[in-house]
Amino acid sequence: MNLSRQDNNTRVFLVTGATGAIGKATARQLAELEDSEVVLVCRDKQKAEKAVMEIIDVTGNPKVRYELADLSRYQVIKDLAKRWMGRLHVLINNAACTPRNRQETPEGIELQFATNVLGPYWLIDEFTEILKASAPARVVNVASYWAGGLDLDDLEFTRRQYDNDKAYRQSKQANRMLSVAFSERLAPYQISVNACHPGDVNSKLSNNLGFGGHETPDQGAETPVWLATHPIGQETTGRYFEHFTETSCPFIREKHAVNALFEICASYAKNNQNN
Repeated sequence: MNLSRQDNNTRVFLVTGATGAIGKATARQLAELEDSEVVLVCRDKQKAEKAVMEIIDVTGNPKVRYELADLSRYQVIKDLAKRWMGRLHVLINNAACTPRNRQETPEGIELQFATNVLGPYWLIDEFTEILKASAPARVVNVASYWAGGLDLDDLEFTRRQYDNDKAYRQSKQANRMLSVAFSERLAPYQISVNACHPGDVNSKLSNNLGFGGHETPDQGAETPVWLATHPIGQETTGRYFEHFTETSCPFIREKHAVNALFEICASYAKNNQNN
């Protein structure tokens, strides 16, 4: 693993879903920091190029670039980690989708579960060795206060009628739970893993759920950026935050369900490797 590409003082951030409202604001705020390098992970090349140019123009930071990846697909994430060069100090799992109709990936996995839940799981898992080599490092999972209803026996809505709001809520519950599961496994390596609610921002995602939003993208990005940069984000792990405040979360206390979900997600990676 080549860790010599960046200057030792450079902090490297990876932000997924970085052409969306909150993701782009997050990437820009991070690029405003001294000695920061920001990598945007995006699906659309044209949008990615535009976002990178906008951020460089506004911040004056030339160390902003993008990687193209469909985060609903295991092999794509595996390839992203494989071609990664250098350190990674902070992984921000922000990407999410809320399709109104049930869709599947080419591998036959329900799209919202694949993107919102398996995507962050696979990213953390595949980048673990890089994060270890870059430690102290941290992971910030962008979850939501709008969470609940997770059904471990029907994560892909094969038995229940698909509802994008229910699918989104259970995916955000899963984000919180997986943060705890990973935090326990990565704490010995000086890697913290926390989850947060970003803010209520008007976006394509919220519109698909039938909501608007009363906060600006910059306001929505503040808590993820805070967890990515403030000392508390390194000192604390396995917690859930809203508006800069640690918030009680009943889901992360359900240890049996947390471990069961983790094992289910691990089985998807194994199945993809075998295909």
